[in-house]
Amino acid sequence: MNNVIETLLHHRSIRKYEDKPLTQEEIRTIVESAQAASTSSYIQAYSIIGVKDKQKKKKLAELAGNQPYVETNGHLFIFCADLFRHEVLAEMEGKDIKASIESTEKFMVAVIDAALAAQNAAVAAESMGLGICYIGGLRNNLEEVSKLLNTPERVVPLFGMTVGHPLHESGKKPRLPFEHVYHEDEYNQDTQRLHEELKQYNQTIQEYYLERTGGERSDTWTGQMANMLSNPTRMYMKEFVEKQGLNKK
Repeated sequence: MNNVIETLLHHRSIRKYEDKPLTQEEIRTIVESAQAASTSSYIQAYSIIGVKDKQKKKKLAELAGNQPYVETNGHLFIFCADLFRHEVLAEMEGKDIKASIESTEKFMVAVIDAALAAQNAAVAAESMGLGICYIGGLRNNLEEVSKLLNTPERVVPLFGMTVGHPLHESGKKPRLPFEHVYHEDEYNQDTQRLHEELKQYNQTIQEYYLERTGGERSDTWTGQMANMLSNPTRMYMKEFVEKQGLNKK
């Protein structure tokens, strides 16, 4: 097993950091690593906003659901789906690309590009001995997030990533079994097998929570997911994305 694989398999979400900002060199290394990620047809349909301003970080922490680690970290990166620059380059080249950049396909490209870049950034940061945590809570109120970050039309902030020097190492959450995730040649739709695998996974998750909380918590994964998904959230998203001039066709 090489160092890259060890870094990937060692991933934990870190939510408490030392009061130590990242250096400019560390920030550049992480962003350049993000830029090295694969991108569909070389379109590079994403941008990264680094937030240093303490008041902005405090406000973003509130908007993300009062998560303190959004405010207290070494650096906060915001990953955005971005087709704004493509509209600008179309003007430069005298081309009409409106139908293309307003399509669902190009929105998917932008989201996928941003996610690939972010994971490269995460692996780079962790390989440097830093900790990271993805922040999906920014999507609780993208109207306010967009105003705070001054993002133009054709840009959607997708998620944040806190990075910093870990104060402690958290436990690794057990992932779904390999056999549950990996399908060969075709999708396995055997629901009886799926039920059995989920029951086994629930037991693993219960044991994890019992040990982590000293017996105070014994959730199952299926219970968590069913409860969460039965309460729809962020249902404004389609309207917001279309308002930004994306995913309209």
